Amino acid sequence: MVTAIVLINTSQGRTAEVAQALICLDGVAEAYSVAGGYDLVAIVRVRDHDSLSDLVAGQVQRIAGIEATNTLIAFRAYSRRDLEAMWDIGNEEARS
Repeated sequence: MVTAIVLINTSQGRTAEVAQALICLDGVAEAYSVAGGYDLVAIVRVRDHDSLSDLVAGQVQRIAGIEATNTLIAFRAYSRRDLEAMWDIGNEEARS
């Protein structure tokens, strides 16, 4: 499984429309409107890198209202739960 974060700039006034189009695509798990240098962030989960290329270059970039994208490919996922479990490993020995 490949996870990617796609940072998206949209045409003025088209953010909501683009977000709706994004979440209709297979592989786009979530889309968030954001403040800052980008208008939207899409979380993409696909089977492999070829599928990622097909999705981003073949479908996402063709959505009317998208001006630019920047794709970040995730290597490893960290969550609060994973980090808490990691810290508990050392604490278990100290409690014994």
